[in-house]
Amino acid sequence: MAIPAIPPYDLPGRDEVPADRVGWDLDASRCVLLIHDMQKYFIDAYRTDAEPMATVVPNIVRLREACTASGVPVVYTMQPGDQHPSRRGILADFWGVGLSTGRDTEVIDELTPAPSDIQVTKWRYSAFQRTDFRQLLAHYGRDQLIVTGVYAHMGCMLSAADAFMSDVAPFMVLDATADFSRDEHLMALTYVAKRVGRVETTDGVVEAIAATADRGIAGAERLAVASR
Repeated sequence: MAIPAIPPYDLPGRDEVPADRVGWDLDASRCVLLIHDMQKYFIDAYRTDAEPMATVVPNIVRLREACTASGVPVVYTMQPGDQHPSRRGILADFWGVGLSTGRDTEVIDELTPAPSDIQVTKWRYSAFQRTDFRQLLAHYGRDQLIVTGVYAHMGCMLSAADAFMSDVAPFMVLDATADFSRDEHLMALTYVAKRVGRVETTDGVVEAIAATADRGIAGAERLAVASR
């Protein structure tokens, strides 16, 4: 079942989102970048030359480049194709059989994972459900999560909530996430800001990563030595 076409919409403004309840500071030595479900099956529903994707895709590219340069691990969640009914479960009642193996499962060309990036096979809305994502964060000694991708009110918001419930501080990036509609996008951002994390902009995340880059690189080097 293909995702219905998603009409273009303007991204919510930061001034439309409630003020964050927590004063967490993003630190390159503590965070991981999550690129959530940016597969062709999902992105085909958008016009990539119109908002929100015209802004979201370049912003995720910027974030990945900033994180890679600063020693921040980059993790992709990717749903598999041709899921067996026992794996798909009641998700099929809402979304049908899902992706087919092949083009559907590929990440969009602008964000093709690098050899150094980590890929997590994802089965439910949240990146934490039925995966080893929490163990990966522990392995890298990370307790902050930068959330980008689609869809804001489903996998992104619920991954942020699961992170919070695992004592991992989520930072959801307003202009590096997209949704079915502006209202649903704003609802997801509002929930994160009020209940489980912080809402940030791409510029704010890039600035924070740059300001703490030396710590991130040092942390990555320590982990590399410990893993030998």
